[in-house]
Amino acid sequence: MLSFSAKTVTKELLADLPERSRRVLTDRFGLSNKGESRTLDAIGQEYGITRERIRQIENHGLTTVRESGVYVSHGATWDDLKRAIFALGGAVAEETVLAELAKNESERNHIVFLLTVGHHFSDRREDNDFRARWHIDESLVESVEEALTSLYESIEQNRLMSEEEFIQLFAKHLKQSGVKPRPVEVMTRWLLISKRVGKNPLGEWGRTESPHVRIKNTRDFAYLTLKRHGSPMHFTEVAKGISKLFNRETHPATTHNELIKDSRFVLVGRGLYALKEWGYEPGVVRDVIKGILTHEGPLSREEIIDRVKRERYVKDATIVVNLQSALFARLPDGRYALAK
Repeated sequence: MLSFSAKTVTKELLADLPERSRRVLTDRFGLSNKGESRTLDAIGQEYGITRERIRQIENHGLTTVRESGVYVSHGATWDDLKRAIFALGGAVAEETVLAELAKNESERNHIVFLLTVGHHFSDRREDNDFRARWHIDESLVESVEEALTSLYESIEQNRLMSEEEFIQLFAKHLKQSGVKPRPVEVMTRWLLISKRVGKNPLGEWGRTESPHVRIKNTRDFAYLTLKRHGSPMHFTEVAKGISKLFNRETHPATTHNELIKDSRFVLVGRGLYALKEWGYEPGVVRDVIKGILTHEGPLSREEIIDRVKRERYVKDATIVVNLQSALFARLPDGRYALAK
């Protein structure tokens, strides 16, 4: 996307600086061949001066570069970089900028240096809500962050949405914040500024604190596997599904143990698990019958069998046997109710 070599430009910008200023900027931004940036403390210890003095040298060096003739001669460079940031959305997470603009890994630090020294560009450091980001329009970044905050607040904690649906919802919040419609790819990049929303390995979006988005363990992978399948699965099939969807080898026994421990899953048959959010209630057949009669009142044997089989993969005879429990009473009209 850039028409120039970031390494070449930084080399030319640093060439006329005093040696110590050049070395401090090189170390701070990781502009050497090693590509390693160093802290103020580490550089200060090397020179035997305070970190604050190193900061002063760094700031003075940046100012000197901005006021140099070499900087002015690179007007086309700054215009090109500004056009690139504008094309990416005008407000962009630093990691997105580097992924889009750096030709290779070693060029990333040079682009950060150019953005830092260029008078067109402003940055906002990482905080609890947002990633480090660069922008060329203060009012735009304010509005985008406002929309991202209201988007987060509008989503239920464990809700998952397709990318298309999520982008549409984000567009509504952008409009409310005064941002004109933008291409989908720009809005997607803006979403990457937020640390509070994100997408899981299946491309579904939601709050990052949700275990359905920030996947940490086998249970979370199992949840997504079942959700994608859409109906109950045997634990061995869940393990195979995790391997197929996420390229993550998981032993069936391990998967079974995790399913047992997590309240998001309900055992609905021999080794068969469903998601509780689908309307399945935990418990043995007797508990299921109790729940049905509590909510619906007296029912015939056939109605009870029908309701139970919507929640459990069991034989009719098993349901009939459980009806003999002291928890239930057979009424004169043949229907069953909870025993008093």
